Amino acid sequence: MLSLTPVTALAAPAQARRAAPARSDADIERAIKARFARSKVSRNNFQVRVQGGVATIEGTADVVQHKGAATRMAKTAGARAVVNRINVSEAARQKAAGPLAGARKVTVRGQ
Repeated sequence: MLSLTPVTALAAPAQARRAAPARSDADIERAIKARFARSKVSRNNFQVRVQGGVATIEGTADVVQHKGAATRMAKTAGARAVVNRINVSEAARQKAAGPLAGARKVTVRGQ
């Protein structure tokens, strides 16, 4: 005989995941700062604020990739969203552009 599972039983695990207790802004901020401290972005001394689960990060990055890394770390630390106000220093921009400036242009013949 075929037994059917009620739809409400299938939905219960999804509802349990959504019902997890929300972390406070202070907890999220501490988690973000701890992740920054354990990584190379710590040398940039970014300022972090969390309000309503939204992290705002400010400062200047001396490596282009640190801007994106800071956003990813904030999200994995529990931020609902991230406002990234990190400026990339001119020296970092020039360093990143250097390899591109010396690249040779490749042409394909016959097209």
